[in-house]
Amino acid sequence: MRIALLSYSTRPRGGVVHTLALAEALAAAGQEVTVWALGRGGDSGFFRPVDPRVRLRIVPFPDREGEGVGPRILRSIETLRAAFEPADHDIVHAQDCISANAAQRCVRTVHHVDHFTTPELAACHERAIVRPFAHVCVSAAVAEELRQGWGIEAAVIPNGVDARRFALAAEDRAATRRWRSELGRYVLTVGGIEPRKGTLDLLEAYALLRGSVPGVRLVIAGGETLFDYRDYRTRFDKRAAELGVEPVVLGAVDHGDLPSLVAAASVFAFPSTKEGFGLAAMEALAAGVPLVTRELPVLREVFGGAARFAADPAGFAVQMRAALEDPESLRAAGRTLAASYSWERAAVSHLDLYRRLIDRS
Repeated sequence: MRIALLSYSTRPRGGVVHTLALAEALAAAGQEVTVWALGRGGDSGFFRPVDPRVRLRIVPFPDREGEGVGPRILRSIETLRAAFEPADHDIVHAQDCISANAAQRCVRTVHHVDHFTTPELAACHERAIVRPFAHVCVSAAVAEELRQGWGIEAAVIPNGVDARRFALAAEDRAATRRWRSELGRYVLTVGGIEPRKGTLDLLEAYALLRGSVPGVRLVIAGGETLFDYRDYRTRFDKRAAELGVEPVVLGAVDHGDLPSLVAAASVFAFPSTKEGFGLAAMEALAAGVPLVTRELPVLREVFGGAARFAADPAGFAVQMRAALEDPESLRAAGRTLAASYSWERAAVSHLDLYRRLIDRS
């Protein structure tokens, strides 16, 4: 089967991580897989090495100084559409709204449902839901959002998790010791400073936590994004100054260093307001790190009894303190849960779906 997986970027975001891992699992299962992506800012490859069995088509997408979000979205769609060759593939599977608009006739994975105010992005998001002829969601909660909002029935295929990679990082004493010597005892979140990640709530929670558990630092990793969150970052910095706290903002962390950074954390905080699965949080469980996440239906579905839940900053502070005081209570459950998800199983489910769609057509 000739399969095209399309992504809007080569940089480390959850959807891109998903695209590469799924592509590699499909290729390992004997399929002919090509990943198409926009190479933003001069990128000529992905943020990590990719299995050579996967074909890569990186479409150049140079930056334009002063370009707004709306025009950048439209240019992204047109650039990928002009380069993409749909006739070369039996299945075209888009992983985000930009690539779904570029591919037009495709299968679409809806990782989560967003609500945008930028007109071009809102229209892109809507078209990318209603135009694909088949849909995949990584959780039943998101599939229910599609059913309730658009009358769309989506196949539910959970993410896989590279659990072994993060479990082994927890055993690498030298690597985890390096992070702890540099950062001390820390609460970690991965995803950057942006509204959907709930970073301002985490800042408030950390200020409360620090009052009762001194010496614990807040570390924020990641943050590669297509959008302009400078206003949110300004609010974040201003509030941090008002609270008298100084989070450590690492930005994007090298792919090889991320597992040990996660494994060395004392708590992984996941205060996202909108998620489809929570891959970064599942990786933390694989590393044996206690997880505190937001009280959302999708996260209850995915993490169940393997995480602590909170609805607001005060609750996050309470649950983070509990996790710091009793890190062993959910560790075994978390590791077992993370190990139950595999990209091989996800690939099998995708292939079953692809075959049904081809038979139907």
